[in-house]
Amino acid sequence: MKSVSFNLQGKEVVLETGRLAKQSDGSVLVKCGDSRVLVTVVSDKSASTMDFFPLTVEVQERFYSVGRIPGGFFKREGRPSGDTILNCRLIDRPLRPCFPDGYKNPTQIVSTVLSSDNQTSLTSLAIIGASAALSCSDIPFSGPVAAIQIARINKEWKLNPGTEDLHKADLSLFVAARKEGILMVEGEADFVSEAEVLEGLKFAYKEMGVIFKAQEDLESQVSNGKKRSFTKEENDKDFEKKVKEFVTPLIKEALACTDKMDRYAKYAEFKSQAKTELLKNITEDKASFEKQLSSVFDDVKYTIARNMILEDGKRIDGRNMVTVRPIDCTVGDLPRAHGSSVFTRGETQVLAAVTLGTQDDEQRLEKLEGAATKKFMLHYNFPPYCVGETGRLGGQSRREVGHGMLAERALQAIIPKGDSFPYTVRLVSEVLESNGSSSMGTVCSGSLALMDAGIPVHTPIAGIAMGLISNGTKNIVLTDILGDEDHLGDMDFKVAGSATGITALQMDIKIESLGFDVLEQALSQAKDGRLHILKEMEKALSEPRKEFSTYAPKQKSLRIPVKKVRDVIGSGGKVIRGIIDSTGAKVDIEDDGLVTVFAVDKSSLDKAMQMIEDIIAEVEIGRTYPGKVLKITDFGAFVEVLPNTSGLLHISELAHERVRKVEDVLSEGDTLDVKVLDVDHSGRIKLSRKALLNS
Repeated sequence: MKSVSFNLQGKEVVLETGRLAKQSDGSVLVKCGDSRVLVTVVSDKSASTMDFFPLTVEVQERFYSVGRIPGGFFKREGRPSGDTILNCRLIDRPLRPCFPDGYKNPTQIVSTVLSSDNQTSLTSLAIIGASAALSCSDIPFSGPVAAIQIARINKEWKLNPGTEDLHKADLSLFVAARKEGILMVEGEADFVSEAEVLEGLKFAYKEMGVIFKAQEDLESQVSNGKKRSFTKEENDKDFEKKVKEFVTPLIKEALACTDKMDRYAKYAEFKSQAKTELLKNITEDKASFEKQLSSVFDDVKYTIARNMILEDGKRIDGRNMVTVRPIDCTVGDLPRAHGSSVFTRGETQVLAAVTLGTQDDEQRLEKLEGAATKKFMLHYNFPPYCVGETGRLGGQSRREVGHGMLAERALQAIIPKGDSFPYTVRLVSEVLESNGSSSMGTVCSGSLALMDAGIPVHTPIAGIAMGLISNGTKNIVLTDILGDEDHLGDMDFKVAGSATGITALQMDIKIESLGFDVLEQALSQAKDGRLHILKEMEKALSEPRKEFSTYAPKQKSLRIPVKKVRDVIGSGGKVIRGIIDSTGAKVDIEDDGLVTVFAVDKSSLDKAMQMIEDIIAEVEIGRTYPGKVLKITDFGAFVEVLPNTSGLLHISELAHERVRKVEDVLSEGDTLDVKVLDVDHSGRIKLSRKALLNS
């Protein structure tokens, strides 16, 4: 067994290998406090026949890691949660660019949470462990990679904060990097500036030095430095030359089409022509040559499109580097949804629909940190027709989960909190067309839909995706990238926020690393683009509607004395059920006295509120109340003047003349007006009938 340790802001982190999971190609146990994460890596010895690198990342969260038994019928861990899927993506994104070009051996990284103290980012430990395991194995890998989560709390930066600390932060960033520069960024913020984000990235990168060194020390202890060899598929040079000569002018013609579908139709037509012409005389191993042709075709397309930007300063759709595509916004397209909008930017179009619900509609989550609820949910759907394809429908892909969560984080900052807004909010994004950054389109469309629903957001939010084309010496940052520019480019940097600051950001790159000068330029261009989009959105709806939709549940809240909570609920819930049954409203009541009433129409709402107010009302001395005789005794009658509140109408207060028997004047069930004469220190109420009678 070999191990190394390093210190992160007072926390010791230990990397250990050679004791657990020794049949994997590489395994590292990462320890920090009481947290333990085991990361294993295995890569097949032979390459796959697929035309991409088949890397899979799995995260296994075990409930024994926090001393809990899972809920549900089966009492064992089930399908991955949304947070688990996001963690898989976070691990994948910085590691994937570090495998060599052409390596296609199926590779799997498995991170298993064995113990958790909820005080350290388990995902950062998993990335560090995966990088160390890959470095110590014979799998080709250009690490080491470090990952850190940072949070700014009271203007001070904290490394790998615990769950409680994250709730206090105004800026939280998850950053991964190699020695040469940043690889990945994921974060959320409370309307912070671009300069503050850049400050956080620099702080995180500076603190990573000890992580790089620890991994290098561990590798030097266990590895002989040899990595397995692999054979990169090589094209037949003569055939490759013929393909390039044939397809180059055709691809240039296709790239002259600014419309995506026209361009893709040309690609398909020209590739078919190339196959017909160049494969007609090939009889042996024709499938291999056809595969080579497709590969060369894509390489030529990649090279020409990038050179158009680097050398000619021209993008595929004819824009300059900073122009945002044409924008069109509409709101209120769906009459029965509580709020809706359609946001179109170029060839990306997103429909957003908002539904308001009650406390019962909150999402309940079972997490390692404990049970939790969500009052705001954003669900993102990316059907195949949005890119002109057929495909399977049903179930969420990891991509849909990731894009939806990014948009949710961006908009979470403007969802009202507290007693004044007790609604649960579900926002659904339907991507109708996609050609670049449908997740940022979701942010824009979602923001408009929230305002259309009448939710009192204090500012609209917009999002934009930035790209990069780099040849190593020249870097060109692109504003509002197309799908092709994402695929052919070197960076996908999404930034969302208001006119005053950033609320969410996400960055991935395909090159080895990214310098801070490029990041600064990208953030600056993103701000300009975001401000432009916000102005276009304002043309459709400049502020939240003053009223909720006719079809949204009506709501009122009031805070009652804690001592009255029991009266509103009643024995075994009898009183509150009576209110619900007689009005059709839904009543939520908290232990602190907050009562929230939801109803489908105003009359039901008002009736329920009146019943609650009657229950909690306190009698006033000197006031007259309509009463009901509950019980008759020898000395008087007990009369209910308010729900669950009764007083004594003494026999002497029945009439001005002497009454011999109460039954001579009243019977149980009778109604009459009575006046409150007094309420003693014990709360006993003295009533009078004769005070209301003429003498």
